[in-house]
Amino acid sequence: MKILTSLFTALIATTAVFAQTAPPADLSTIKQQFKKLNILGSVLYIAAHPDDENTRLLAYLAQEKGYRTGYLALTRGDGGQNLIGNEQAELLGLIRTQELLAARRVDGAEQFFSRANDFGFSKGPDETLKIWDRDKILGDMVWVIRQFKPDVMICRFPTTGEGGHGHHTSSAILAQEAFSAAADAKRFPEQLKYVHPWQAKRLMWNTFNFGSTNTTAPDQFKIDVGVYNPVLGKGYGEIAAESRSNHKSQGFGSARQRGQSYEYFKNLLGDAPKEGLLDGTNTTWKRIKSGEDIEKNLAAITKDFNADASEKSVPELIKLRTKIEKVDDDYWRTLKLTELDNLIASCAGLWFESYAAEAAYALGDSIAIRSQVLSRYGNAIKLQSLSIQNDSQTFTSNAQVIQANELKIYNQKAIANKITQPYWLDAPHGIGTYTLPNNEVAGNPENPDVLSVSYTFEIAGKSILYNRKLVYKYVDPVRGELYQPIEIAPPVTATISNKVYVYSTKQPQTLQVKLKSFINGNGSISIKPVAGWQISPTKIFFNNKKKGDEWTANFIITPQTNAYNGTAEAVVNVNGKNYGYGLQRIQYEHIPNISLFPPAQAKLVNINLKTAGKRIGYINGAGDFVAQSLTQVGYDVHILTENEIMNSDLSVYDAIITGVRAYNVDERLAFEQPKLMEYVKNGGNLVVQYNNPAGLATQQLGPYPFRPVNERVTDEFAKITVTNPQSALLNYPNTITQADFDGWVQERGLYFVSAVAPEYQTVFEMNDPGEAPKSGSLITANYGKGRYVYTSLAFFRQLPAGVPGAYRLFVNLLSQPKK
Repeated sequence: MKILTSLFTALIATTAVFAQTAPPADLSTIKQQFKKLNILGSVLYIAAHPDDENTRLLAYLAQEKGYRTGYLALTRGDGGQNLIGNEQAELLGLIRTQELLAARRVDGAEQFFSRANDFGFSKGPDETLKIWDRDKILGDMVWVIRQFKPDVMICRFPTTGEGGHGHHTSSAILAQEAFSAAADAKRFPEQLKYVHPWQAKRLMWNTFNFGSTNTTAPDQFKIDVGVYNPVLGKGYGEIAAESRSNHKSQGFGSARQRGQSYEYFKNLLGDAPKEGLLDGTNTTWKRIKSGEDIEKNLAAITKDFNADASEKSVPELIKLRTKIEKVDDDYWRTLKLTELDNLIASCAGLWFESYAAEAAYALGDSIAIRSQVLSRYGNAIKLQSLSIQNDSQTFTSNAQVIQANELKIYNQKAIANKITQPYWLDAPHGIGTYTLPNNEVAGNPENPDVLSVSYTFEIAGKSILYNRKLVYKYVDPVRGELYQPIEIAPPVTATISNKVYVYSTKQPQTLQVKLKSFINGNGSISIKPVAGWQISPTKIFFNNKKKGDEWTANFIITPQTNAYNGTAEAVVNVNGKNYGYGLQRIQYEHIPNISLFPPAQAKLVNINLKTAGKRIGYINGAGDFVAQSLTQVGYDVHILTENEIMNSDLSVYDAIITGVRAYNVDERLAFEQPKLMEYVKNGGNLVVQYNNPAGLATQQLGPYPFRPVNERVTDEFAKITVTNPQSALLNYPNTITQADFDGWVQERGLYFVSAVAPEYQTVFEMNDPGEAPKSGSLITANYGKGRYVYTSLAFFRQLPAGVPGAYRLFVNLLSQPKK
């Protein structure tokens, strides 16, 4: 039940600060805490992805109205593109999870997720709901609703498709189903061991005006969310911009908006509001039994609050706490006690945090913990107990008075009892949904059972329990004092250098394993046998390794005759136990460090592949693994700098490639483009990968006109029709057939081109079900002595996934026949 206890705490108490350390206690925060304590209302906003939420509305509801406000994103944004690095899929989802949490720390709302995986762009809800496993995602939504108990639910998108994405439409369809299902005891009855049915009063659609799509209307219910909050010193358009600008992986830095701004709503289910979103709901303390007396006491304490001596409010707040403890309503009692306890600590000047001595530990290690306590105003606060709760033991200190403004330090130990693996990535999963350890963990943005420290203080005669997540604190010489999550790892990790090893001949390749030790000790590393592949040596021993040591082990892998594709799995043996984890770390300054331990595996792919040419110049874009993938099949890939493009002899390269969205993220390409065109004209071969039509560095992407547009083929199984079978792109050096389009992942392509000049040749037609064929996935033109190729096919996904046909086709794009 410890996991469930942590779960409910996480879903009731929102965290206000980076890394979940001590919350802010400035006067503006205290005043907002007083305001929120007096409001008993809640709103749950529902959409599909990170960035779908209306941050201005969330900030207004949470901080102006004082409602408990939540955002339920059905996915973590795993299927999008990444503008700040090369992380894709689950790794991108981890980044966007933390970006959402950073956004919520700004706008004051709480964050929830379902187990749905963002599998990429979907054009309709039928495909989405089939891939997602509709019933499981609906169950997650019902679970969150039954815990959160929203008075009003709001969806960002309609069920009729104006949201332009199958995930968007599906989020609205499921929101309508969940509105009713959460109230029906016959739906998901297994949840009723922990929660009760809940009926929200209404479900509304927050209509919008995006680009050319305007779903607002004068007769719709509307509210002005552009008001100014003098306590915060900001309007909600300003707060919203700060919140939304945390979505850095999507390039959503936003300008602060000031002044009047209306949000529009259409009522979908339940009675329509007339005056406010929560019409018909008593949002005062009068909504619960004995609440009127609490409300009067709180009003008096608020009126008498002295900003110059906030500690003088503590005795009356403690008396108020005794009254709230007697409230019959479990939900509001728990929520308001949490809010009140934070207010008491803020007014009392009570500050406390707990830190691990090191950033990383091995499973089973003893963690040295330092806890610091400071009572700034000297209210004779006593620390009654200090404990670390985990599966193995509890440590407790003796009660003692905390002297005024005297920093007290307590040293304790705990056991690193569980690897810090994101719970939704702890087991293999399918395309549409993550595999959860249990249904009850759904909704949580992060692991609910991480190590934390519990503090019990006696404040004005009342015992109050607080929790702090255990973190690592250190000082960076440039950025100053920083907090990061602690990392609990397997004893030794084994990270295979490449996710895919592609073979086009029987020549052996070196599979390199990067090992990192989190202990002092000995062991061995081996690769499990793979049918059809020779692996040498069978085992490599390591001795006298120290904690923090890193080294490599090399295995030679050779395909045998007719070797089938397989998986190489690394096994580390330490102290008689086998471990098969790699190590992946993601570090950006705007989010906490992320660690995960994926399976120590790599694909072995045997491809019938011919190559021509050797030297490739690569111009980085928004981030992809195409360059690394090409080295797998023998190419010498060099990352080109601006100076090299402008001043060196580009003719030494058999082909030059631009990375995905290069013309979106590199404004210097507008000045480098003439040199690239000169390279083609003089006999070079330029391959340009897809770009978003918005925000191009130059509109002249090729030697002749064409235009990227928002067209794509999302069905990775879509039929390919060859329209130009004689094209060299299909015949040299590899003959491309329909079989080369088998096994593609996520999509065929995105941001196809249109308005193509007659000098270009198209090669393929393809389409999603029910749509007209599209010919803009791949175009090519001769220019001077050379060749220009533009492709919207999703090679940046296919090559790292080891799709054989994608390699064969992409190599053809790089291989210009000699004239």
